[in-house]
Order: sequence, then structure tokens, then C-alpha cells
Amino acid sequence: MPFDSVSAQMLLLKCTGDEIWNEETCRQEGVPDLWIKELKDCFESGYNSDRNTIYHKEKMVNQYEGVLDLHLAYKLAEYLGIDWKQVTATSIGRRDQVKSIIAELDEL
Repeated sequence: MPFDSVSAQMLLLKCTGDEIWNEETCRQEGVPDLWIKELKDCFESGYNSDRNTIYHKEKMVNQYEGVLDLHLAYKLAEYLGIDWKQVTATSIGRRDQVKSIIAELDEL
């Protein structure tokens, strides 16, 4: 499946800002392999608050490897020509950052 601006926009709409997509999900959703390699990392749970704890299949996990969809949203914004640093400058939290980037789609 070719990756173009329409694919990028549709993928951006699936980002929430606080999910970690495993490699299989990334491939299913059409994330380019090069981006997966670049963005994939191993994330560790922070048990100081539920917001920082990683869950997989509704169970707490210590570590999880994948692509943070917030970072994917940044990459997609760059691909689409959106200055994500500028549009997220006043955003509070990860979800709000992704919403701000998605709002810029109307300006394209």
C-alpha cells in the first residue's frame, strides 16, 4: 500500500497521544517500515500514577516495546508540513497535543 498525504492524514486521525502501538499494529495501520525502526522503543511503566502505568490486554506490564502514537503524530505532522512544535506550544498534555495537530489538518 503506497504511503501518501491521504494515508498520513487517516493515520493521524487514529492517534490519541497516549497509546503505544506494537510493531504488528503499526504494520497493519500502514506505518512505513523506516518510521517503525526510527520510532520504536522500549517503554517502562511508571507506577507512581495510573496515567504512567502501561497496560497490555488490561494487565499492568513493566515494559512494552512499540511506537508511542504521540511520536508518530509528530512524524506524521512533519510529513504533512505541519509545524507541530508551534501548534502544540500551548497544549496541555499528550492528548491535547495530538488534538492540536489534528486540528491543523483543516488548514492544509
